[in-house]
Amino acid sequence: MFESILQRLTEISPGVHAVEIVLKGETVLHSCPGGDVRYPVYSAAKSVTSAAFSLACDDGLLSPDMPLAGALDSRYQPLMTPQFKAMPFSRFLTMTAGKYPFRPEGDDWIRGILSLGTDYSDTSFNYSNIPAYLVGAAVENAVGGRLIDHLDRRLFEPLGIPEPAYRTSPEGHFYGATGMELTVHELALLGRLYLQKGAWEGRQLISEKAVTEAVTPRVQTGSGDSYGFFFRTADDHFSMVGKWGQRCIVFPGRQLVIAYLSHEPDRPEQLYRAVLEYVSQNKKVFR
Repeated sequence: MFESILQRLTEISPGVHAVEIVLKGETVLHSCPGGDVRYPVYSAAKSVTSAAFSLACDDGLLSPDMPLAGALDSRYQPLMTPQFKAMPFSRFLTMTAGKYPFRPEGDDWIRGILSLGTDYSDTSFNYSNIPAYLVGAAVENAVGGRLIDHLDRRLFEPLGIPEPAYRTSPEGHFYGATGMELTVHELALLGRLYLQKGAWEGRQLISEKAVTEAVTPRVQTGSGDSYGFFFRTADDHFSMVGKWGQRCIVFPGRQLVIAYLSHEPDRPEQLYRAVLEYVSQNKKVFR
């Protein structure tokens, strides 16, 4: 019966590359017709940045209530307004730090962001790559080295994930918002880690407190779901989401992870809705 969701997804989009289902710790479906290779996961990388932030919180270096500005490079301090300096990490993590353009630009992204004249009093949900970039750059400064090295040591290596392809800014900071490539299995491993509240093979890679904070609904997006710390959230599940149909959906109450990678610019929401319908129709299996 697990193949039925694979059939449904490929009916919606021939661009579906791979699907993996993990139920109660067991991989019950792993399908990669084009090979188990890495694909861009786009904004699902934001959830990896969330994990990096959680690790820094666990180490006592940062906290959601701490102003992000204090962790950015000191040379940018003269460019910051008092309003920007006062904004805590939590507003960037929830996309409520003002309305930004979709992506940073120029030869110095941070300088360009600080010169935008953003209205920081706007606390509504405004989706952009800029908040994730700022969080990633700030976390990188806090840990005192390349963020990818920190993620390799603390997250990827314990999960058995070789260092993924990733992107940096012109200043050399981890982009944090997109630019990462993963296999569907690697994406599902990250979902399993959050399903298990940060625990992995007898080790607590991320504290249960930090995981709970990250996937707690905090703001309505206006699209029928909510947002945590760079995670999409709903009543009974949360997701790591990238454009064009990259998604890892975690159903804690069902001990279920469903991950898929695709190239579907036009109907990515149909893929997501098909998964929700599939889970709802098979409650006896996913209970």
